[in-house]
Amino acid sequence: MFTLTEVSSLYDAQTTFRILKPWWDVFKYYIARVMLMLAIFVGAMQLSKDQVLCLPETESLTETKMQTIHSSQYYSADDTTTSSGSRVSLVNSLTEQRESLSSSNTQEYTTITSEVENSGKNNQKGHKTYLDYQQYVFINQMCYHVALPWYSKYFPYLALIHTIILMVSSNFWFKYPKTCSKIEHFVSILGKCFESPWTTKALSETAKEETAKRKQRTNGALSIHKNISADRKKGSPMTSMLNNKSGSIPSAEKSAAEVPPVTILDKKDREQAKALFEKVRKFRSHVEDSNLIYKLYVVQTIVKTLTFIWILCYTLTFATSITFVHRCTPAVKHLTGYAVFFCTHNMAFMLIKLLISYIAFSCIYGIVCLYTLFWLFWRPLQKYSYKKAREEASLSDIPDVKNDFAFLLHMVDQYDQLYSKRFGIFLSEVSESKLQEFNLNDEWTLEKLSQHVITNAQNKKELHLSKLSGIPVAVFDLTDLEVLKLDSITEAKIKPKIQEMISLLELHLYYCQTIVEDTALNFLCDHLKCLHLKFIDERNIPSWTYSLRNLQELHLIHDLSAKTKMIAPGSLKELSQLKSLYIMSNLSKLPASIADVSSYLTKLVVQNDGTKLVTLNILKKMTNIAELELQNCELERIPHAIFSLTNLQDLDLKSNNIQTINEIVSFQHLHQLTSLKLWYNEITQIPSTIYHLKKLEKLYLNNNKLEILPAALFKLRHLKYLDVSYNSLKVIPPDVGHLQNLQYFAVTGNKLQQLPSELFRCTKLRSLNLGLNRITSLSEKIGNLVQLTYLDLKENCLDRLPSQLGQCHLLKRSSLIVEDHLFAALPSEIKDVLDCESDTTTFVNGT
Repeated sequence: MFTLTEVSSLYDAQTTFRILKPWWDVFKYYIARVMLMLAIFVGAMQLSKDQVLCLPETESLTETKMQTIHSSQYYSADDTTTSSGSRVSLVNSLTEQRESLSSSNTQEYTTITSEVENSGKNNQKGHKTYLDYQQYVFINQMCYHVALPWYSKYFPYLALIHTIILMVSSNFWFKYPKTCSKIEHFVSILGKCFESPWTTKALSETAKEETAKRKQRTNGALSIHKNISADRKKGSPMTSMLNNKSGSIPSAEKSAAEVPPVTILDKKDREQAKALFEKVRKFRSHVEDSNLIYKLYVVQTIVKTLTFIWILCYTLTFATSITFVHRCTPAVKHLTGYAVFFCTHNMAFMLIKLLISYIAFSCIYGIVCLYTLFWLFWRPLQKYSYKKAREEASLSDIPDVKNDFAFLLHMVDQYDQLYSKRFGIFLSEVSESKLQEFNLNDEWTLEKLSQHVITNAQNKKELHLSKLSGIPVAVFDLTDLEVLKLDSITEAKIKPKIQEMISLLELHLYYCQTIVEDTALNFLCDHLKCLHLKFIDERNIPSWTYSLRNLQELHLIHDLSAKTKMIAPGSLKELSQLKSLYIMSNLSKLPASIADVSSYLTKLVVQNDGTKLVTLNILKKMTNIAELELQNCELERIPHAIFSLTNLQDLDLKSNNIQTINEIVSFQHLHQLTSLKLWYNEITQIPSTIYHLKKLEKLYLNNNKLEILPAALFKLRHLKYLDVSYNSLKVIPPDVGHLQNLQYFAVTGNKLQQLPSELFRCTKLRSLNLGLNRITSLSEKIGNLVQLTYLDLKENCLDRLPSQLGQCHLLKRSSLIVEDHLFAALPSEIKDVLDCESDTTTFVNGT
């Protein structure tokens, strides 16, 4: 026998799931409990009291049947008399039983009744059956199994099975493996979200913002009220005295006092809230992919409804079979001498009453199930909108959810809507950004930021912040900061407090979604001089970039790893002070927006990723351009558009595919050109017309395919820097001695075996790069280069160094690049001179 506790445990769900039980599930829970107890009660009574009592029927249909009924109902073993009143009672009893018997036995009992009515006049004694007690017990048991209907015997067990089916159906979605894990996770997260201190703080901040807005709206009304009050006070001194004596609080102070206190979060609370945001994000992405929970709940509700219909149908069918009197015909005449027995079932009356109660509870249960189905199909439970919560909580970005996530929230709303409202805080990116900002400001204090401030190569104070959730507020307290670099900041919000950074001139934004408030933008427009932007798509360029009216230098760096084409930056018309424009991208033509600043732009740098730059006609409009760099643009010739840039001073065509430079003669019209960089190309020869570039001071031809240097090259008397490194030169012409102003000369990585003695007439040489050649000896005339500060002789075929190196007083050991054994072979006094420290700046790479 099962105890009530053991059976009820089948229905008990975990207490943590109570928030997912709407009122109808709770109502059905108690109804099922009542039905369960009813089934157990009937079963217990049936096991202890269920039995039938039977008496035999004689073969005579008149006096014998009358005597049998008289003896079984009213006679004892010694009493042989009966009163006429008892016979009347028996007649009435049999009349009632006739109504509950089947139609086949109605006629027989009518005959018996009539015989009983007539027998009172003729017979006053009952009929003995002469059966033993054991025979009566045997007949009772036989007739219990033969004559008693099966529903009378098995009703409590069927009721118990029905109730268990209903209970299992109610809890199946809590137990099914593919849904229980999601439900448990959801309930766990929901409870933590409800109890999280960040939830309270977020709601407090919202209430504070709403109070502030109401205060702003009422400022006008308050000012009018104060004016009226002042007028009244002037007119009535007594009123003024009364007002001063009363302890009333002004309305403005009251509104400020009504602002709820802000909850203070410690580090543990903030970390917990941060983890909750991540858990909610992952749970949402996991649960929104399917609607299994919704379907399972619908299926189990349908199963309960069908179970109710099944119970109702067959119970009503078999309920009429429960009667008090039954006619039994067991095949035991050879044992008892009687073939027919009449039996009474002592539990019939109780079973009928309990069955009616069970049907009533089943009907109530079924009606609730039908309502549940109506609710499931009437409302769109696979979508959940936070529209009302967005209005109340001032969090406009709380997203709408779908599928199982939406269904779970709908179920929670039936328990308490406050749960879903608080849960929505952790779906909001605005709320998450506020938490991140709170944590960021607490972690990055002014003291910590000051430790990260460095002095860069330009002798400017610089701060570099990378991969943070936002800009710490303490950054704006660094009033002496000149360069601010922000790299991969999730939400770079520049606040009006930036006005305190009066020294800020340069701003770097790498992969940052930047939001600038109006007051801060005004400050940047007035003070910012240089802006570096690195982005994946040109749409990531902030729109406020094009309104920085005092900006002088703009760097647009397109992330080439993103493999997206940069179309063009926006209009530059408002950048009236822009002097330098740097574009690092994969352009096929120069952006048309450059024409907006062509009249006052002095420097243009284009660094392509190897994409061929085709259209350059826009260069003709840049009349004031002084520096032009077209690097890695796959140019095959020098663009003709360059020849119209009369103010051009520095031209850099690095890393292109230029093979011939015959057009160089056209450079003679560029009277301001002093620097020409044709390095990292495919140039095989230098035309003799190069001598027309009489004002040229810097010429970079390194990393090409030159084999000879023409004599015309050495007619450039103003040439100071000449770099022909990493070519295929075997000889340096003696005409190199004509370059009396030469200060930097590099022939590293060629095939030189000796140097012309005329080279050492260039007494202004400060840097001489001769490494990676095949030079066998160094002339003693090296001592003529008294201004030499840097000498590279490494990886040559030298067997010694001339002692005249000691005459190069500015040359020191640190700037003498040579093998150690050659330096060790020098006289000791020469080594001592070279080892002396000097403050002279080393002149390397033409700088």
